[in-house]
Amino acid sequence: MPRGLSPAVSLSIHLDAICSRNRYTRDPAPVIAELYATAGDRLDILAESVGTWVGYFEDDPVRILCTALRELPHLEPWIAVGASRRAQADHRTPEAHAGASWPRRRA
Repeated sequence: MPRGLSPAVSLSIHLDAICSRNRYTRDPAPVIAELYATAGDRLDILAESVGTWVGYFEDDPVRILCTALRELPHLEPWIAVGASRRAQADHRTPEAHAGASWPRRRA
């Protein structure tokens, strides 16, 4: 019988989606308010999800949001995790990534 996602995983996905759909914002205050409202008392999941997102996606086009998100507490270890994931080599052949829309790997 299928169980579906755990509430923690589902929340993490939701928080990632909030960050992603607002990545180009010029006013991060409402985004941060939405993240806190969505996370409720699960600030541990908020820190893990947002920190990993910032570490992976932080670049010039999303600098305004990432700079504001870095003010949230307890993100630093998770930012390191996200940056580490982004730095990992692709696990497919380079031809498989031609025309991909995700961020380029940092050198």
